[in-house]
This record gives sequence, structure tokens and C-alpha cells, in this order.
Amino acid sequence: MNVQAKWLGGRAFTAVGPSGFDMSMDATAAYGGEGNGNTPTEMLLGALAGCIGIDITMILNPHLDQIKSIDIEVKGTRREELPTAFTAIEIVFTIEGEITPKKVWRAIRLGKDKYCAVSASLKADVHFSLMLNGVQVEEV
Repeated sequence: MNVQAKWLGGRAFTAVGPSGFDMSMDATAAYGGEGNGNTPTEMLLGALAGCIGIDITMILNPHLDQIKSIDIEVKGTRREELPTAFTAIEIVFTIEGEITPKKVWRAIRLGKDKYCAVSASLKADVHFSLMLNGVQVEEV
């Protein structure tokens, strides 16, 4: 895979990959940017949510008619010193529907352990939790 990034001036970049969609990035004002795009670290967490989300929907494909909604929140904890890399990441799945926790946890585990290229590429400890129909469900 090849992604090309082009400098737009200041701290702003735009990147495009094989899919052809633009990714706008900029630093916050604290780092000399103007906030005219997502920060690269925001994009990293978003990529993680998208990757694991795609994986679990593929795994749960036979049961998607039983699911009303899937929301994924990714919370990253970063080091204080440079580089301010993520040291821990928590992914919270909030799912509404008539599906068993066992099926959802199986999909999460498979996504994490076998399919999600983004999480497999990170050094941070990545932890998962599940809210199913408004109730936190422990891993089964």
C-alpha cells in the first residue's frame, strides 16, 4: 500500500491512498497549526475504530439484521514526554440489538487477534469493553 502526503503550508498536509479519498491533517495551534484538519493522532484512533468496526461487521454479517446500531469510542492515553505516543487505548463498543454477548465478544476477539491490521500495528496496550443494549457486558 502506498499513501502520498502533500504539504499545504504551515503544518497542514493532505494525503491520498489507493482508495482515492483525501485525508486532511493539520496540527493544533499549540503546535503551530491552524486546526484545518484532523491531527494525525486523531486519524490513528479513527483508523483503529474503523478497522475493528469493519472486522466485527464482517464477522457478524449473518446477524447484522439483529443489530440496530454500533457505536465505537476510542480513548487513547499518551506519554507526557516526547514522543507523546499512545501507551494505552480503550475501545468501547456500544451496540443495540437482539444479539448475544457471546457472539459480539467472539467478533471482537477475532477482530483484535486475527483481522485488525491497525491494532496489530500498534505498540500500545489495547483494551476492549462492550455496552450491549445499555448494559456493560463482561467478556464471555
